[in-house]
Amino acid sequence: MTLGDLLGVLRRRWYLMVPATLLGLLTGVYLYTAVPVSYESQSSVSLLDSTAAAEPAPLYGNTIADAGGSLIVTADVLIRSLQSSDAAKDLRSQGVTDPYTVGFAANASGPLISLAVTGTDSAKVLTETRTLTRFAGEQLHALQATAEIAPQFYVKATPIVTPQTPVSLLKSRYQYVAAVVIAGTSGGFFLSFAAESYALVRRRRRGLGPIVARARRRARRGLLHRPLDSTTVLTGYLALAFFIPSNLHLPALGGIGTPANVFALLGLLWYVASWLTGKVAPAPGTRGPRLVMCLLAAAVLMAYIADASRGSSHEEVLAADRGLIGLLVWVSLVVLTSAGIHERSRLDTLMRRLVVMGSVVAAIGYYDFFTATNIADSIHIPGLQSSVAGVRTLDRGSFVRPRSTTAQSLEFAGMLAILVPFAVQQAFDPVREHAGVVRRWGPVILMGGALPLTVSRTSIIGAVIVILVMLPRWKPQRRWGALGVLILSVGVLKVLIPGLIGTITGLFSSFLSNSDSSTQARTVKYSAIVPYLREHPLFGRGFGTFTPDLYFFTDNQYMLSLAEMGLLGLLALLCLFLTGIHHGGAVRRLARSESDRELGQAFFASALVALVISATFDALMFPMFAGMFFVTLGAGGSYLGFLRRDAAPDSGKEPARHSATAPAPT
Repeated sequence: MTLGDLLGVLRRRWYLMVPATLLGLLTGVYLYTAVPVSYESQSSVSLLDSTAAAEPAPLYGNTIADAGGSLIVTADVLIRSLQSSDAAKDLRSQGVTDPYTVGFAANASGPLISLAVTGTDSAKVLTETRTLTRFAGEQLHALQATAEIAPQFYVKATPIVTPQTPVSLLKSRYQYVAAVVIAGTSGGFFLSFAAESYALVRRRRRGLGPIVARARRRARRGLLHRPLDSTTVLTGYLALAFFIPSNLHLPALGGIGTPANVFALLGLLWYVASWLTGKVAPAPGTRGPRLVMCLLAAAVLMAYIADASRGSSHEEVLAADRGLIGLLVWVSLVVLTSAGIHERSRLDTLMRRLVVMGSVVAAIGYYDFFTATNIADSIHIPGLQSSVAGVRTLDRGSFVRPRSTTAQSLEFAGMLAILVPFAVQQAFDPVREHAGVVRRWGPVILMGGALPLTVSRTSIIGAVIVILVMLPRWKPQRRWGALGVLILSVGVLKVLIPGLIGTITGLFSSFLSNSDSSTQARTVKYSAIVPYLREHPLFGRGFGTFTPDLYFFTDNQYMLSLAEMGLLGLLALLCLFLTGIHHGGAVRRLARSESDRELGQAFFASALVALVISATFDALMFPMFAGMFFVTLGAGGSYLGFLRRDAAPDSGKEPARHSATAPAPT
């Protein structure tokens, strides 16, 4: 369906589209004027060991604190105590009637607790924040007194950021307005195309032809009437995802509202409109990715219900709403890639564009590394704001860790690791022999070489998995040549960038000896997830609600999924990765050419990389990594569908590299 066809349907069904849109706008105006402005005041409290903590065990006598330790567990105990109903009752008796939040301070690895009160009266909010800050110290004292700990061993709560002057929270108001306007417009859109679909069905039953607008009588030219298909839509998504820094978003939608994600949602609307009007049908044999997305959707929806039933804070409700938007974005990417592409040539084109754009992002990473800057920090787009407060240049050892246009260097490393297998496969693809050496091997060099520059274990683990999966399937001549190139590349890096190889090997040696501070900070938090899981073991606390602002970083997608979606969410996450692995294996088994077998191995390696490295950072919370994963997941299902149709006994034709199984889009 072209954009002109889409606009034609909306014009014919204006009596549905216009009222719904106006209703959304009027409701938005009402909310903007009726919803009072909220104010928020914050303070921070740090826990400090007593002077007696210098005494060695068992002389140290505090049973709820680790002498000389990080006191994170103690801080967690205090946070849970302040979140209890008894504490809320005591605070209400002291005048704290507005909603308050207590959690670990963002980007803090120590026992730093953030306190915040939100309300509509600025002066009252400031007074309540002072009361809450004082009460936190009193509560810690009471907990230790109840445990009959000697006073000389008491841990103290010391305010390090006093209650701040309340600031207005216009963002929540804008989010309400944006929500109702989007709901009204989307409702009108779906009603219009549902009515169009119903009219088409009735005309078919009567033996009449399709609805033809007057404009069809004239030759159609211009952008609105150019053929549009899923590959074109996904190309637009990839361009926005790769080249607009993923930390920039629309203010009203929060971190999930990146331009790429908004474009993906528009792509979903386009596909639904095309499907309702009979312009496109799901490609046969590609249900696998969409079925596993149904499982993920069930986990997210159950977690959303669990969040609504537990009396969560306003911030968590908004976070859960953003989680639903994120789910729709992922569904859009999987539907467009698996169900919307009907020509093998168009899918090949999409994968080539994916690799080329990924290599450009990798090239930007080289600039960041060698200039010790982050080019994304200098990109400012009117109307967008950063979702990462205080984004700064990260370093490890004496090296800057590049992030290119991603939100964080770990996202950069993970994104490259899942794309490298496809770059290697395309470089060896005999269909592309006509392309020059630079065009075929440039992406491999750029993305593969950028992996060690991130100076992270995630990138090296991903590279090792790709090597272990792909090399054994190659012929001996290619395999030994690849090993020689890898050894030579390590030597070149050692000469050109002195100290890089040593820094990377030091990361793994410190990890194996359990002396790495970053690893220890992560593993300490794992035990803190357990109490949250015990509270909501099956469905979790709500997808997207376990944010660092309210709780803490998990740096592990599996731990995060357990906290947010419970055991059902963990099962859905594993099914996502295993489905991607299955696609790769099935493509390899059904392939009739060596090129397709290597493509299946690339899908296998990419999904296996995602499965493993998701234990090293909260992978799906980063928009670029998540987007590329779901694009490759849907693409694997689409390729498998092509091979299944070619292998069908009644196909009656030889398998073709480029075969069309559906009418060209109109």
